[in-house]
Amino acid sequence: MDKAPDAFRTISEVADEINVPQHVLRFWESRFAQIRPLKRGGGRRYYRPQDIDLLRGVRHLLYGEGYTIRGVQRILREQGLAYVQNVWRAGAESPAPQQSDEDKADEVAPPAAAAVEPEAALFGGVPLAAPRGEQTPSRREPALRTPGAAASEDRRTLQATLDDLIACRRLLDAALAATSAAED
Repeated sequence: MDKAPDAFRTISEVADEINVPQHVLRFWESRFAQIRPLKRGGGRRYYRPQDIDLLRGVRHLLYGEGYTIRGVQRILREQGLAYVQNVWRAGAESPAPQQSDEDKADEVAPPAAAAVEPEAALFGGVPLAAPRGEQTPSRREPALRTPGAAASEDRRTLQATLDDLIACRRLLDAALAATSAAED
């Protein structure tokens, strides 16, 4: 039985229609305040056509354009709900990257995980592998409007975090070496 185009859809119908698992839709609800399906008794979700358009736009920005959750949140805030609801349509204007040259130079592509199913590759709602048949774009996020001091502070914080992780890795390697030596 086909539904009318303006009929409400259940979460399973929407998940099948936009090709993402149901748990991802629930996760997106927690990250994007604009995603508000109608909830009825027992917590069942019913999505309106405009909710589905928004979900398609979020999916397009995350999976098709390579934005992060934070980047999509920024696009929703700066360009509005109507923009995201229509960005997935053929011929729609693609979001213009708002990165400075400095941000682009520091951009790191995610690890290639082509053999991993998209559902299994989800980490925080962001896939490490694109749906089959699609290439994984590099992740990007619109730059802050005032990159100066904030960017250098972020870089210092990231460098300190990286140094801590390297030190942790050395400790783990030493502990593993000691454990394997004790077993031999």
